[in-house]
Amino acid sequence: MTDIYAPAPAHDAESETLLESYRTYDAVERAIDHLSDEGFPVEYLRVVGQGVTTVEHIEGRMTTGKAALRGAAAGIWTGLLFGLLLALFLPAAGMAAVILAAVVFGAVWGGSLGFVTHWSTGGRRDFVSRKSIEATRYDLMVDSEFADQAHAKLALR
Repeated sequence: MTDIYAPAPAHDAESETLLESYRTYDAVERAIDHLSDEGFPVEYLRVVGQGVTTVEHIEGRMTTGKAALRGAAAGIWTGLLFGLLLALFLPAAGMAAVILAAVVFGAVWGGSLGFVTHWSTGGRRDFVSRKSIEATRYDLMVDSEFADQAHAKLALR
């Protein structure tokens, strides 16, 4: 039996060196991208977030009307998908009608489901949010045997 999955090299914390610390994930991502562009074997790098917390960004108020609109939008896409699949097995003359009917049905069903789902919460969560995981700093670690090479390539920035 052959192994299809080839895991990345194991990282032993004792054989790692701190290459640099960054304040944002975008900054550490740019450093890794630079190292990759310079031909550095990036599989020997590791990003360690320090001071990790979850942050919930509140994006706005949710009403039953907005929930119905979001549900309808999702239903339109679902209806379009099913309509196109059904239309594959029908004569060309009936394709447009089937697709349109599926889209309308999906919009009505999705809108109704969105409305009822939000209404049933009784106003318990009347907002829309997006969760993320953030760290106060991101340490770029490298296997010790590649530390000098990585430092030299980062100095080229």
